[in-house]
Amino acid sequence: MSSHPARPTLPPAYSEGVCIGHKPLNFVHYYSTCTGHDEPELDPVSNAPGSARDLTWILKLPTDGSIDVDAVGPTFWTGRTVSDSNSLLGQAFLELQFYPNSHVEDCTPDGGYDVTYARNDYSACSPVWKVDSNFDEVAAFNAMLRDRRTGKAMIMHAGDLIAIHQFVTPAKDGMHIFVFDATTGRDGSIVLNSADDGPLMPAYDKQQIGNALGWGIVNDTPNSFVWEIGHTGNFTDPPGDFCLPGSATNPPCYSYNVPSWLKFSPLQIKGVVFGLSTKPSEWAVVSDYGGRAEVDQYCGASNYGTPFCTYPWYAFNGRDQAFTYGGDYPGTTRDFGKVNQFQQTTNCGGPFGADSTYCVTPIHADVP
Repeated sequence: MSSHPARPTLPPAYSEGVCIGHKPLNFVHYYSTCTGHDEPELDPVSNAPGSARDLTWILKLPTDGSIDVDAVGPTFWTGRTVSDSNSLLGQAFLELQFYPNSHVEDCTPDGGYDVTYARNDYSACSPVWKVDSNFDEVAAFNAMLRDRRTGKAMIMHAGDLIAIHQFVTPAKDGMHIFVFDATTGRDGSIVLNSADDGPLMPAYDKQQIGNALGWGIVNDTPNSFVWEIGHTGNFTDPPGDFCLPGSATNPPCYSYNVPSWLKFSPLQIKGVVFGLSTKPSEWAVVSDYGGRAEVDQYCGASNYGTPFCTYPWYAFNGRDQAFTYGGDYPGTTRDFGKVNQFQQTTNCGGPFGADSTYCVTPIHADVP
């Protein structure tokens, strides 16, 4: 079982029509053109008034190594619960999706994206997922993150330091997303104002555990960071394909092979600021497939830790003063029990009853 890159020497130039939705409760169905899977998340926590309505993520983008970043999963994102009267429980979910090694050509109405290959470059779309009256998960909105100067897709680069500010204005015209690349000085913005559903505003005021997406499967906070795993890369054949632990071929599922994550320089989550200066009181993590339970289901518990049968985890890197995802990169000082940081059973409740969602695990680290 090899852990070599999942891409041929000459990658396909174009990936068309990939659509990766948000993980809902089991009675909700993905739209026919979309798939979804595993969304391990990191949650900053705060009870400060307005903390769920105004926050800024600080990220340093990962860099390809002997394996490309997108081989382990085609997108990572910062997300939030928003209000939408046309969706189940009046809630929808935004994902500002970053695509490694990709220039976005189109952000499609179904919530998908078309990209061309560009090594160590990044671009983004902002699908907002709702649940319609047929219990189908569909897109309420999707827009390209555009460079303010050029009007074209905002291109960011490996190693760039990125600030993602999400906030509201007195106009109440939808959540505003402002992305600033501190390395290049470029910026772009999106306003979540749906042609069909109107302005999509924050569903909660405080960034507290339990202020969760009602039709979601985790009992988390309104805002989160997620790396989509359980999919192949954007430039495999087929692109962004659903895959499971234990799959070493046709296609290889590098998401569940921790040594593959360690072959590129990691994403660094430098921190979150609420408003102008408030920092998280704590952090929490959760998996919507049960972490190790998912790997054991497909690989067998006795095979955990063998190739393509490990579940990546969040860690804190003291050298870089940042959270990472994937494994214990050089400089890691805390890994919060590795895979055991994720709850394996649905022991929390929600709008659809007791034991219907996965509980978050609070973790603590000295993070800006």
